[in-house]
Amino acid sequence: MIGFIPFGLLLGTQAAQKGLSALSLMMMTGLNFAGGSEFAAVALWSSPPHVLTIVLVSLLVNSRHLLMGASLAPYLAHLPARRALPALFFMCDECWALGMADAASRRQKSMSPALSLGFYIGVAIALWSTWVISTGLGVIVGPALGDITRWGFDMAFPAVFFVLLKGMWKGFKSALPWLVSLICAVATYRLFPGAAYVPAGALSGLATILLMSRKS
Repeated sequence: MIGFIPFGLLLGTQAAQKGLSALSLMMMTGLNFAGGSEFAAVALWSSPPHVLTIVLVSLLVNSRHLLMGASLAPYLAHLPARRALPALFFMCDECWALGMADAASRRQKSMSPALSLGFYIGVAIALWSTWVISTGLGVIVGPALGDITRWGFDMAFPAVFFVLLKGMWKGFKSALPWLVSLICAVATYRLFPGAAYVPAGALSGLATILLMSRKS
């Protein structure tokens, strides 16, 4: 939750610079709850906004949720839709990783069900609330703070993902899609203007996963 606050403030500051209100940003972050696509959407925001471009980029950035949801589905299969669907709505990278780690630990102890829905939902709602509130505060206090990247707040976002990668590390092979995605995104960012690096990184990572699954 603490790690969410810096880049929530950063997103809010960037949104304020694009003319978004605290309420409109909190509605976006509350209904979407996927920081990567929200940063991309705010970066692409203009007046009037290029809605189709923003939607397509958001879909590509959030496409990783297809794989995350598929891995979580077996643990939710026994639940009715009225409980499973809210669990998926609140799914983000961090609560998914913590939920899967908890499920693996409970499975080793022969505990049933493997996924503790109370633990997962508790983590998810706590993270969701922190994210929505911090992005709204970013819009309000951002103009007074000025360029908060000079304090290193922009490093909070990649730092969280490095921590997740460390916690889920199972060897180089399982991390290969992350590495391919990183290399392709950086190369595209250096060679092409705009936000083309976002779909390039997402698609190359997904393509790597598909190729690896076929070989295995």
